[in-house]
Amino acid sequence: MKQLFVIDPIEQINPLKDSSAALMQAAQRASIEVWICTPSDLQARGDKAWVVAKPTIPEPWIQVASPQSKPLAEFKCIWMRKDPPVDEAFLYATHLLEVAERDGVLVLNKPSSLRAWNEKLGALRFSKLMAPTLVASRVNELATFAREQGEVVLKPLGGKGGQGVIRVATGAPGIEALLELVTQQEKLPVMMQKFLPAVKDGDKRILLINGEPLGAVNRRPKKGDFRSNLALGGEPQATQLSPREHDICKELSPVLKSQGLFFVGIDVIGGMLSEINVTSPTGIREVEKLMNIPLADQVITRLIDELQ
Repeated sequence: MKQLFVIDPIEQINPLKDSSAALMQAAQRASIEVWICTPSDLQARGDKAWVVAKPTIPEPWIQVASPQSKPLAEFKCIWMRKDPPVDEAFLYATHLLEVAERDGVLVLNKPSSLRAWNEKLGALRFSKLMAPTLVASRVNELATFAREQGEVVLKPLGGKGGQGVIRVATGAPGIEALLELVTQQEKLPVMMQKFLPAVKDGDKRILLINGEPLGAVNRRPKKGDFRSNLALGGEPQATQLSPREHDICKELSPVLKSQGLFFVGIDVIGGMLSEINVTSPTGIREVEKLMNIPLADQVITRLIDELQ
């Protein structure tokens, strides 16, 4: 069996932290041929999708052979693991991957769902599980919502890893000017959510495989910050799911499965759903280390079952 991983340039990947590296190494342990490419290597020839990809031995990290031109239909499964931003290049790559999907190749996650599920807006499908939230461009509506909630966080809809997330107190001077800036003079919508003080105890990343939670890690903010993202210095901690978190996963599960979202990372703060990450969820290495769970191998085993 061959699997293709569409990723960022291999030189940018840290195998000690990267979930894509963990999945590639687990695939090799399952006797699967691992190939890699970037979105720029995808192409279409007539009604068939092709790729210029490199056969790879990911463990020990890493041996990469010379590139070869292959029809995507040769691969049993394709992992779309390119990191955000979800820009034009990312979107066009999903369209090319859909050509392979029409030829019977399993693409993870489903290309149409990668386009449809913005990682902030997608969670609004389950708004009753979330803190009070407003997505808007108009400064007046945003400022009114902030005054109603007392303290809020602002999130850019295209952000990743906590970048650009701002905590704002209602009485902060110049809030209108700040809102003008982040909305680019009311041209761009942003997400505003009620601030959850429980974030001081951590923001839990839960990894769901085909709708089932297989692992989680709690991320505590570093001193002096409220953002708990590991990329911003958050501290990973071992954790277990609470009954409330199990209920959240149970409610999300059938929808994620129906949308072809096989590998998903959700973020939960104080029992409230915050985000649904579908592009290239992280956290495998932290779960494996802290919880002593061979999570990447479990993911590949579930995938093999899905392909049979």
